[in-house]
Amino acid sequence: MNAPRKIFGTDGVRGQANIEPVTAETVLKLGRAAGHVFKNLESQSRSRGRHKIVIGKDTRLSGYMLENAISSGILSMGVDVLFIGPLPTPGVAYVTRSLRADAGIVITASHNPYDDNGIKFFRADGYKLDDQIEAKIEELVFGGDIETIRPTADEIGKAVRIDDALGRYIEYAKASIPRGMTLEGMRVVVDCGHGAAYKATPCVLRELGADVFAYGIQPDGKNINKECGSMHPEQMCQKVREHGAHIGIAHDGDADRVLLCDETGRMIDGDDVMAIAARDLLTQGTLGEKTVVTTVMSNAGLDAFIRSCGGHIVRTAVGDKNVIDEMLRNGFNFGGEQSGHIIFRDFSTTGDGLVCALQILRIMKAADAPLSKLARCWTRYPQLVVNVKVREKKPFEQLDGVLQLVAQAEADVKPAGGRVLLRYSGTEPKARLLIEGRDSAVLDRHAKTICEAIKKQVGG
Repeated sequence: MNAPRKIFGTDGVRGQANIEPVTAETVLKLGRAAGHVFKNLESQSRSRGRHKIVIGKDTRLSGYMLENAISSGILSMGVDVLFIGPLPTPGVAYVTRSLRADAGIVITASHNPYDDNGIKFFRADGYKLDDQIEAKIEELVFGGDIETIRPTADEIGKAVRIDDALGRYIEYAKASIPRGMTLEGMRVVVDCGHGAAYKATPCVLRELGADVFAYGIQPDGKNINKECGSMHPEQMCQKVREHGAHIGIAHDGDADRVLLCDETGRMIDGDDVMAIAARDLLTQGTLGEKTVVTTVMSNAGLDAFIRSCGGHIVRTAVGDKNVIDEMLRNGFNFGGEQSGHIIFRDFSTTGDGLVCALQILRIMKAADAPLSKLARCWTRYPQLVVNVKVREKKPFEQLDGVLQLVAQAEADVKPAGGRVLLRYSGTEPKARLLIEGRDSAVLDRHAKTICEAIKKQVGG
C-alpha cells in the first residue's frame, strides 16, 4: 500500500494512448482490478442485483480502444458494465449516482491533446476515489492476487448501453437554476472544444431559452481541444464580439472546467468566477462556513476580496480532487481552481463546467447586470504563470541554482504581499512557475531567470 505509485497521477491515469500505461493490455488489467475492488467494497450492490460500473468517455479516437479494454476486464470479474457514451466527466459522476451503480469510470485526458488519454474513477456517491482505493487497484494491476479469480458461465458480467444518460444529465443541469427562471433574451456563445459537452451544453442553454451560437461541436476523434475550447479561449472571445453576445462559455475536453468571457470580449477565469459566486452566496447566507476553498494557484487578491465580504479562504495543493477533499472534510460547499474547475457542492460532486456557467448566468439575471460589471467586484494582484516543458522531473533541489533564484525572487516580492510557487505538473511533462507581487517588471525579470535555469538543465 505504501509502494510508489506506478500509474495513478493527480487525476487518475493519464498518458499517450497506446503507450504504457495507457495501453489496451494495462487498461484491461486496470478493469479487472477495479471490478474486483468495487465488487468487494460492499457485498451488496447498490441496485440489489449484480454489481454495476458506469463507463463514459470524451470524444478521443482512442476512447473506443480503451472503452473495450477496460470493460472486458470488468466483465471478466463478474461485474456488469453500463455504457453511456460521450458525456462530460460531471455527467458520468451524476449518472453513476442516478443509476445506483457501484462506481463510475470516465475515459478522458481532459484538456490534453487528442493523442493522450486516461482513466478517471468515481465512487458510488459520485466523488473521486480515496487514495487508499487507488492504491489497492494499482497493487492488483501489478500483483497476481486476482489471477485465479475467473468467473465462468452466467457469472460473467453483462454489458448494456444506457440510451437516456445524456437526457438525465441535461435535466440535472437545468435543475441547478431556480424553477421558472429562463435565459430568454440572453445571447450566448459556446465553444465545446469538440469534446464531451458538444451536445449537452448547447442543448441545456437552448432549452432554457437562450439564443445560442455553438462552436466546437463537430468532434472527429482528433480535433478535441485543438485550437478551440478553454485551451484556446481567444476564439470564444472573438465570437462574443462578432455576435454581440452577453457571455461566452468555453469547455475543455471533458467539460469539468469552464472559462468565460464577458460582453466586451474580456476573459473571465476561475478566480473571477469564485469572486462573483462567493459574494452572491455570502449575500444569500448559503456559503458553507462562509468559506471558499481554492488552491495555491489562485490570486492573492481573491483572499482580500473574500475577507472584505465577510468570508474566508482555505487553500489546498493544486488539483480539484484536493479542493473537493477539503470541502468534504470540513463541510464547505463551494470552491475551485483558477483554471476553471469550479465545484458547487450543493449540486455536483466534482467540477462541472456547465453547472458553473449556469450559476453565473443565474447571478447575471438576478442582478440584471452584465458580466463585466460583476467581474469588477475585486482587484487582481499582478501575477505571472509560466510553463516550461521538461524532459524529466528532476527534483528542483538537484538543479543547480534554481532554488537560490526562487529564494531571491521571494525576497523581492514577499514584502509587498507577493509569493513564488514552483512545482511540476501532475498531468504533463512541465514545470509550472507562479510568481505574484505588486510590480510586473520585477515578476518578469525573476520569471525569466528561473525558467532559463530550468530549461538549461532539464528543458524538453
